[in-house]
Amino acid sequence: MVDDVEKRWNDPPTVRLAVRYVVAVLVSTAIVAGLALVWAASRQQCLDTAAIRCDTSSKLVVGLVPGCVLLFGGLGAFVITFRYWRDGRAWPIWQGAGWFLFTVMVLYLSIAGGAA
Repeated sequence: MVDDVEKRWNDPPTVRLAVRYVVAVLVSTAIVAGLALVWAASRQQCLDTAAIRCDTSSKLVVGLVPGCVLLFGGLGAFVITFRYWRDGRAWPIWQGAGWFLFTVMVLYLSIAGGAA
């Protein structure tokens, strides 16, 4: 078992894996946001207006679906954190990845909520 006071931050393979995970979640979020915007722009209710987010369904999809991708990505990072902690490996790196994804999620949802 690892002493919780001693945090092993110097584990380059784990850092690379966590960075790849965060980048994959962010790219997936960008793709989902783009698809949500294309879907919202092509809806019949939105064709006669200039706004992409013209009705409630469009606002919800554009605002919440990418946020959910970030939420599940952060939760996944915390699950990996628990597994690394249980196995006695360098878990703080994954905890940082999870908190970073949660911070990006909160920022995205606040911007999307403010725009609505």
